[in-house]
Amino acid sequence: MTPQYTSSQTYDYIVVGAGSAGCVMASRLSEDAGKTVLLVEAGPPADDFWISTPAGMAKLFLNKRFNWGFTTEDVPTLGGRTVYWPRGMTLGGSSAINGMVYMRGHPLDFDHWADLGNEGWGWDDVLPYFKKSERNERGASELHGGDGLLTVSDAATRHPLTDDFITAASRVGVPHIAELNGPPFEGVSYQQFTIRQGRRDSTYTAFVKPVLHRRNLTVATDTRVTRLAIENGAATGIEVLRNGRPETIAARREVILCAGALGSPQLLMLSGIGNGADLQKFGIPLVRDLPGVGRNLQDHWYATFVMKVNAESSSNQNLHGLRKYIEGMRYLLTRRGLLALGSSAVSAYVRSTPDWPQPDIQLAIRPITLKFREDGGVEVDREPGVSGVASLVGPKSVGHMELVSPDPMRAPAFHPNYLSDPEDIRRTLIGMRLFRQICATEPLAGRIVAEISPGPKVTTDEQLLEHLQKNGNTGWHQCGTCKMGSDEMAVVDRELRVRGVGRLRVVDASIMPRITSGNTNAPTIMIAEKAADMVRRDAAAA
Repeated sequence: MTPQYTSSQTYDYIVVGAGSAGCVMASRLSEDAGKTVLLVEAGPPADDFWISTPAGMAKLFLNKRFNWGFTTEDVPTLGGRTVYWPRGMTLGGSSAINGMVYMRGHPLDFDHWADLGNEGWGWDDVLPYFKKSERNERGASELHGGDGLLTVSDAATRHPLTDDFITAASRVGVPHIAELNGPPFEGVSYQQFTIRQGRRDSTYTAFVKPVLHRRNLTVATDTRVTRLAIENGAATGIEVLRNGRPETIAARREVILCAGALGSPQLLMLSGIGNGADLQKFGIPLVRDLPGVGRNLQDHWYATFVMKVNAESSSNQNLHGLRKYIEGMRYLLTRRGLLALGSSAVSAYVRSTPDWPQPDIQLAIRPITLKFREDGGVEVDREPGVSGVASLVGPKSVGHMELVSPDPMRAPAFHPNYLSDPEDIRRTLIGMRLFRQICATEPLAGRIVAEISPGPKVTTDEQLLEHLQKNGNTGWHQCGTCKMGSDEMAVVDRELRVRGVGRLRVVDASIMPRITSGNTNAPTIMIAEKAADMVRRDAAAA
């Protein structure tokens, strides 16, 4: 078992946040037996049945034990709505509560990063790091890894409705392709998931749990990092709150922030790294004036659809009454069935217009409908239904986050600015109409009894936009708040070193200069794989 940390010990590397990036960093850096690594997590151990059970993601959505449960400020572009932002607070971070979709994004996403001045981050540069992590059940290939630490698998079961979605999409011009993470990176296909033999494979279970025996790796849970310790312009450690007591832990080589797109910028600002004028308002001594900290906040926003269908076209009835217990027993005995499934099994990636350089719209469907109760519980609808989304995965709208207090226990204010760019609205409405066109095409059309939401009377652009604003939701893919680059708003350089501060890096989704065209967990893992090589290379050269 991993040793317990002591505040009197100095570690070579301190990794802040045991999430999608932090677990990868700690695992890779501790491969060098001569270097000591401390991995610090604010949340508890990931010791819950519903974390390991793929379908448990719904039960974790409002779970206060494993979830930060952030809420945005009022969003003017959504008519003043606030938006709930679940983020993982346990070993594995958001990879312990997410939908487990393994989606890398489009190659042009990463080539664009490189074009912005981030040499070494183009598609050809990052592909080896995607492959390094991956143990794809389809085997190794030019695009996929077969012996990595993270399991990538196909859905445990396929519902006939999803097959019909693929057929209907093909009939309206969306090509059926073999996979979404390979050429032509455009079309409709089944998604893959980070699920291993019917259990969620978070970055903790994949990267850290198997190496807890390493004597040079220490994992501390329920330990809240409050500030970075900085002396003479360099990070020397962290300040933490554990069991109600403040402590300082020293780092000999580097402090590596992996607290996520919402946590890392907050810690930088609390430590005096950010916009000097903003920090001055809270009496925080300025260490480094970096106005880009907390800016460039990006996320995906999607339109929701709910359809009433005939009984054989929905899984709802299998999650009620006696059938619910039969389904649970099936999972316990075989690790298969509905409880072994991740998020939407099938997706289409399409262009809103033919002249768009890459797919910017994702369409997805699930043979289930459910509601979240105020007490945190989940209730599957009794009537047969299916749910769908049309998501803009190439948004132009950009928001920001800011401190509201120098108190590290207070959450920042989040201003996502969804749909603030008129182009985002126009393209999302195109996606909504295409989703409806697919649903109106056989063989899918024969399964649908009625569209419940938005409903058949919602047809004009104005009506669709109102639905998008009132009922749309986030993809929970927040990123970009400590962006990589060389311009005046960049927070880290291409080596992910915080500009102007020694021995400090940020390694998580916050460094993305532009959001990727799909789920962000796989790219975040890639970022950590690449960063670990950078850190180890620098250590070898020292």
